[in-house]
Amino acid sequence: MMHRLAPSLLAVTLALAAFQAPAQTPTLQPGDYIAAVVNQDVVAASEVVQRTERLRQEARQRGEVMPETTGLRKQALEALIEDRVLVTYARENGQRVDEAELDRVVANVAAQNKLTMEQLRERLKQDGTDYKSFRENLRDQMMTERVREREVQGRIKITDAEIDAYLDKKRADLANGGQLNLAQVLVPVPERSTEAQIAERKARAEAALARIKAGEDFARVAREISEDSNKERGGEIGLRPADRLPDVFVTAVQGLKTGEVASTLLRSGAGFHILKVVERQGAASLTQSVQTRARHILLRPSAQLTAEVAARRLSEFKRQIEGGQAKFEQLAKDNSEDGSAPEGGDLGWMGAGGFVPEFEEAMNALPLNGISGPVVSRFGVHLIQVLERRTVDVEMKQLRDQARGALREQKYDEAYQDWVKELRAKAFVEVREWLD
Repeated sequence: MMHRLAPSLLAVTLALAAFQAPAQTPTLQPGDYIAAVVNQDVVAASEVVQRTERLRQEARQRGEVMPETTGLRKQALEALIEDRVLVTYARENGQRVDEAELDRVVANVAAQNKLTMEQLRERLKQDGTDYKSFRENLRDQMMTERVREREVQGRIKITDAEIDAYLDKKRADLANGGQLNLAQVLVPVPERSTEAQIAERKARAEAALARIKAGEDFARVAREISEDSNKERGGEIGLRPADRLPDVFVTAVQGLKTGEVASTLLRSGAGFHILKVVERQGAASLTQSVQTRARHILLRPSAQLTAEVAARRLSEFKRQIEGGQAKFEQLAKDNSEDGSAPEGGDLGWMGAGGFVPEFEEAMNALPLNGISGPVVSRFGVHLIQVLERRTVDVEMKQLRDQARGALREQKYDEAYQDWVKELRAKAFVEVREWLD
């Protein structure tokens, strides 16, 4: 999930992407006025109009019923206030963004919109925004993101008990993973059976289970008693992925080893079942982990670069790489907006839980040397390539660290919302626009 970055004061339209660029100290244009004051910053009425229209367009694209204008303006103003709260906090508490990194982001904005740097400067000038203000807005956005990650991650607390519970669940899931070959004895219960008929069928199944527990061959009992299509094979269903078996079957044999029979009958809509684990195959182990070495190109959507435009740009990069016109490593060095850029986007070796879920899911689906389509995460839009994979033994400390990382991701969104609410409550906010 991506969170909003810094907003804007003055509209600037660039080719394929409409974006806005506020000055650090906004200057209201003739006919404009202040809609709200937030800490040492302001929200202009023109921004509220622009954000309202953007929300309206987004609702239209999703096919939603169009909200009333007044309600939409309130929503837009509140979103802008929240943006200002975050950016003013980031200015006071954020890490410095060096000029080289800022230069690369500015060059990306120009490239996304098919402009040279000189054309970008000219377009900004035509729209009444000076280049320095434009750069400072991008700097604000980058600082906001970094502060957000630092502050939100610092708020998330993971206890040993939570890690233990997480690992217990993983063990249970893995025990039921891989492929299963089950055998069954089925005593069906026809629809609209009377209580007496159901009782008779249950007694028949219990008698068969008692014979098996007493040592009689499961296959022989199945061939004699079972009323399913597999009875001639001793009730064997055949080797199948666990996720292609009925959930009630998988749950019923949870924890059973090869050759063991469930100790109680399973009642389903079909009737009464006796289940045996004939074979377990390919179940994963917590003590082993698949690590992946991947690289990526990251573009960060913002008011200046929509996610759609970033995705189109990354799709073009993919086409160039696959067509032999460009190399992944060089495109990452020139364009990626994170610390991996100098290394050609190389993220090193990482095990399960090392990346945010949406990134990891896309990465795991790729073959070696495969390149994904654009993948959206809360950090931006990625183009991912898998370089290598390996299976390694995992020590308990690593296992618990992986569990801690996965639990942090589960708690991230709630922690982010709580942090924003606290900043909003502490901020000085004076709303001057009457929207009722």
